[in-house]
Amino acid sequence: MFFSKSFGYALRGVLYVATMGEEKRKIRIDEMAARLSVPRHFLGKIMNKVAKNGILNSTKGPNGGFSLNDATSNTTLLSLIETMDGTQQFDTCLLRSKKCSEETPCPLHLLMKTQRDDLMTIFVDTTVLSLLKDNKLDFIRSISTT
Repeated sequence: MFFSKSFGYALRGVLYVATMGEEKRKIRIDEMAARLSVPRHFLGKIMNKVAKNGILNSTKGPNGGFSLNDATSNTTLLSLIETMDGTQQFDTCLLRSKKCSEETPCPLHLLMKTQRDDLMTIFVDTTVLSLLKDNKLDFIRSISTT
């Protein structure tokens, strides 16, 4: 149960826009990529997918960029995972056994069930807003390079 770079970059991008979005300005992909040390082209594709799924607004053109919308603050980590990767990693056997299930578990199935359920609870209960409650300056330093 590992998460892709796409999910990590999407989360960092959304959090960056949310912290900088208080200024009511659109965040350009060049700025975001530079501050987060992420390849611009790759981040652009990711953020467009995030916007297409309604997590952020996106405006094209010379004054365009990404901005918050009414859904951003209440977006859960699970929504971002679904947008970027889907949720199959929560249902896939770690041993890749096709016969693994509740009725015929592999040796790791029962060991991982509790951790899987706990992780799912965290992703369902954690929102963008809940990640931004503490000191925003320290938070921006932790996800950016400058």
